[in-house]
Amino acid sequence: MAAALGLGAMSDGVPGPFASPHWTSPQGANGQAVDLHAVVRLRLDGHTLASSCRFRHNLPQLGARNSSLALTMVTVPDVRAPPYRGSSGKDVSIEDKRELQDAQHLEAQAGQEATDRYGQPLIVIDAAAESKVRLKMDWCLMPLLSLIYLLSFIDRANIGNARLAGLEEDLDMQGYDYNAALSVFFISYIVCEIPANMTCKWVGPGWFIPAITLAFGICTISTAFVQSFSALCGVRFLLGILEAGMMPSMVYFLSRWYRCSELTFRLSLFIVSASLAGAFGGLLASAILRLHGFGSLHSWRMIFAIEGIATCVLGIVAFFALPDRPETAKWLSNEEKDLAIARIKSERIGTTELVDAFSWAKIKLGIFNPVVLATATIFLLDNITVYGISFFLPTIVRTIYPDRSVPAHQLLTVPPYVVGAVACVATSFCSWRLGRRDVFLIFCSPLTVVGYAMFLATENSTVRYGAVFLPFVGIYTYGALTNSHAAANVVSDTARSSAIATNVMLGNVGGLISTWAFLPFDAPRYAIGNGLNLAVQAAIFFIGIGLSFWIKLDNRKRAARDVAAELEGKSVQEIQEMDWRHPGFRWHN
Repeated sequence: MAAALGLGAMSDGVPGPFASPHWTSPQGANGQAVDLHAVVRLRLDGHTLASSCRFRHNLPQLGARNSSLALTMVTVPDVRAPPYRGSSGKDVSIEDKRELQDAQHLEAQAGQEATDRYGQPLIVIDAAAESKVRLKMDWCLMPLLSLIYLLSFIDRANIGNARLAGLEEDLDMQGYDYNAALSVFFISYIVCEIPANMTCKWVGPGWFIPAITLAFGICTISTAFVQSFSALCGVRFLLGILEAGMMPSMVYFLSRWYRCSELTFRLSLFIVSASLAGAFGGLLASAILRLHGFGSLHSWRMIFAIEGIATCVLGIVAFFALPDRPETAKWLSNEEKDLAIARIKSERIGTTELVDAFSWAKIKLGIFNPVVLATATIFLLDNITVYGISFFLPTIVRTIYPDRSVPAHQLLTVPPYVVGAVACVATSFCSWRLGRRDVFLIFCSPLTVVGYAMFLATENSTVRYGAVFLPFVGIYTYGALTNSHAAANVVSDTARSSAIATNVMLGNVGGLISTWAFLPFDAPRYAIGNGLNLAVQAAIFFIGIGLSFWIKLDNRKRAARDVAAELEGKSVQEIQEMDWRHPGFRWHN
């Protein structure tokens, strides 16, 4: 319908009673007729509508702070209430693309909110334009990030391949020395997780990610020159410090670019690198070990040296190729930058800047968030399985087929990782299209339980090797699901950085546990390690069910709250520091 309303507004920004007009581009001398452009918001039947209008007006005393402008009638074109939470259907309410771009430009500006107090978006996003920008981001960001994460995971997990190539014999490692070397990495990795992501927030991911990539590449090269078990532990401890910020900084970085519903699939595109790292790492190690030497280096030392050099080269490239945020992306036009910012802000209630100032209050809210802590527990349990497989699959394969050669053992580790990579991407894609994460958080674990039950129940080599494939169907998907779930259930950029770091930090406690799950005396069945993995995957199933029901219950309670009354008298800063405690905020499943 068309509507007409009377407005009065001061030129210094005091809004009229029914709408919030924002004036742009006034030009002209006093008393001269000029073109003005206004973007008007009004509440109608519980929905916020955004419109745009242009008119000519004589502006006496234009520029004087106390001057006023009376706009008696504004015609609002036919509009429909935007879908909840900024869903961008193909039917765009504002037909004039120029007017839509102006509205998006306004919402992208610092100091402008893109939602009302109930979390409803203030503008409708052009679905075609959004799809175009999203595709451009996919092609310009995801290949580089995926390659960086692939090499980071190879650098931390290649010790498993080096073990088969004689690492323990050359360094005179005995008993539990190998497990200790793995544990040292996770101690520093866990302790530095949150500080690393706080540093990323302060420095900016566009600089932080390339810097740590170059640094841990150098550390990996250094591993090739260790001469003792103690030196190996020292290098692994340093590697844990340098790699601590890799996953959380990447998740945090992508949360600046993608909607909550889109994030899971994009995370899967680089987290799947962890699965591919197992396949590619095995193939690469097998190929490297066929070399007679690399300079003065031989056998397992070549693995660390060659893979570390590749990481360093990629880190240098990333300094020039990775933007920090949409505003700094050279491959986006100004209109595309505005759209990229406005669409993210339209999901974040009370947000006036996409990247807010550092705040300890928001840091604490990101850490002590009930959904984040429950999600992080799921990630912890899943990582017991993920890292256990990463570090010990070559050893497990050797116990299944003890008569085969070392290169054959390396190659037999490849097919399960390929299955894991395909399953991770496929499941995450379904999560994006369905707009749900809770269903997959629950149902990715049962197949893993079946796989470990089969492995423990038989001595048949073929069945046991087949059982190895089943856990890979679900375990790598949790990396994408849990991190996107944590990112979706906070509001501010600062809280998101600490929430993601908390999820990854607790997740890597599972990695530390996994280093002691497969012990030498338990070979060849490894009943302790495989039984532990069966138990934790069953626990994930029940925690996922409980979390899903709690979110639905708490959202019902939040819907009954009086948002206006609870926000009355609060400043913009006070409202923003409420983050997920904002009465209009809803948890996302």
